[in-house]
Amino acid sequence: MTASLGLGTYRVRAVEQAARTACGDGLVWIDTAPNYADAHRVLGPVIATHPQAMVATKTGFFTRTEGEAAHRAGLLTSEQVAVGHSLDPAFARWQTERSLASLGRANLVFVHNPERAHLDLVDLHAGLREVFAVLEEFASAGRIGGYGLATWSGFLHDVFTVSELLGLAREAAGSSEHHLRAIQQPVSLVMARPIALALDGRGPVAQARASGLITFGSSPLHGGELPALVTPELAEFIRPGASPAAACLLAAASCPSLDVVLVSAGTAPHWSAAKNAITSPLNPGHLRKVTDVLAQG
Repeated sequence: MTASLGLGTYRVRAVEQAARTACGDGLVWIDTAPNYADAHRVLGPVIATHPQAMVATKTGFFTRTEGEAAHRAGLLTSEQVAVGHSLDPAFARWQTERSLASLGRANLVFVHNPERAHLDLVDLHAGLREVFAVLEEFASAGRIGGYGLATWSGFLHDVFTVSELLGLAREAAGSSEHHLRAIQQPVSLVMARPIALALDGRGPVAQARASGLITFGSSPLHGGELPALVTPELAEFIRPGASPAAACLLAAASCPSLDVVLVSAGTAPHWSAAKNAITSPLNPGHLRKVTDVLAQG
């Protein structure tokens, strides 16, 4: 089984057109964040006209403009604005309100790269619990569908585990009836450890799926850098006749237990090419051979 294709809006220039193209396929995830340029502003009208689209946004990072607005509201100090990231629960509530006002709705709100807070593990987990509690309020009121955690390196560096996140969610909710619904992390031929672990039924992707969470793979092309690093021979080994970009995307989307792979496809041809690339997933045995080749350098 291959992951479904979702639209990632980070660094996408024509976000509105990209979203309309993706929404044309029906049930699709659109992943965005307040710090993704003006994505929130332009996505609102698209989301309003495509009720079947599923929307995920984030809290944590902010633009300079949003940071200054938070400073004027007394939520952030000037020093905190300069950092560009906050796990303060009052700020998370304020930012989520703003996101909902711009987007109209959100199926998920991810806590965005909490490892960027540079706290020790005890304080970081406490901060996550507080933000989870804020998002529990939104979910319990029916204002969001649930929440999740989107990380770049948190799982890689053992900042938290899926089990620990579930525990924090239970504490935030005050019961086992929490609204933690998803995790997101990079899955690619560069960030290949999640694939290797999932092939053995281990690691955060497999653990999250087993716990009933939705699993998202971000940056399958590593910010667009990966296709230039993949040799024609490796692309041919992954899937005969595939371009380097298609081979990279296919490998990520074939990760066991991965539900959604997010691609920043800015044009209709790019979206169509991405869809075609992942139509037929790699079988686990072949995917393991690919990861073995990568491990050998």
